[in-house]
Amino acid sequence: MSYRNTINDHQRRRLLQALAGGALTATGVGAAKGAERSPLLGRRPSRLPAGQSVYSLRGEVTVDGVGANRSTLIRPGSVVETGDTSRIIFVVDRDAFYLRSNSRLEIEEVSDSTGAATRALRLLGGKLLSVFGSPRHRITTPMMTLGIRGTGVYLESETDFDYVCTCYGETDIRALNDKQSREQIKTTHHDAPRYVLAEGEPGQLIKPAPFKNHTDQELALIEALVGRTPPFSIPGDYSGPARPY
Repeated sequence: MSYRNTINDHQRRRLLQALAGGALTATGVGAAKGAERSPLLGRRPSRLPAGQSVYSLRGEVTVDGVGANRSTLIRPGSVVETGDTSRIIFVVDRDAFYLRSNSRLEIEEVSDSTGAATRALRLLGGKLLSVFGSPRHRITTPMMTLGIRGTGVYLESETDFDYVCTCYGETDIRALNDKQSREQIKTTHHDAPRYVLAEGEPGQLIKPAPFKNHTDQELALIEALVGRTPPFSIPGDYSGPARPY
């Protein structure tokens, strides 16, 4: 499987040039949210019963190297992978995830120096929408580490940059390739998406980004699977996955 998204070289060069020049900002977020909304497909889903991890899946999905199905259990220590035009929506404890195509997610649980447990996730490529009920989390991608508290986040991992939208809640973004590039984000509704670059000037690897490729309805769906609602109102009904991305 390939764990990198497939945008062409011309698109990547244009985006990197725009980032270097500070041309991209988070303006127009409201319009983007409306444009990205998926068709309404049904009622609010019920909370998954105890002992069930997988809500839905499509295509080539493996958990710990074995083909996944609706009965597959996913827990700390699991590795979840998707192939082309594949996806899986699943729950681990109080956290819910929508892992899109060509992605690899490693799920761990570690303890810090005080003995407090932290859910540690490694997104090695691809796209992930996630919501968290457990208090302490850390996500690592090829370009950044992300400290999380009570948050919904959307991530994309590319060859030259990563993308993160703090949909709501608090995150602490740190570029892996530059200790000076760090930013704390607190949002209520997709207020501060960011790109994290692989290379650049010290202190300048985190750049404003547009809202893209995820919807409020998708957030509402995965929150419902763990018995919660997002901290904002959504007109109409709940939707299923918008598209395979």
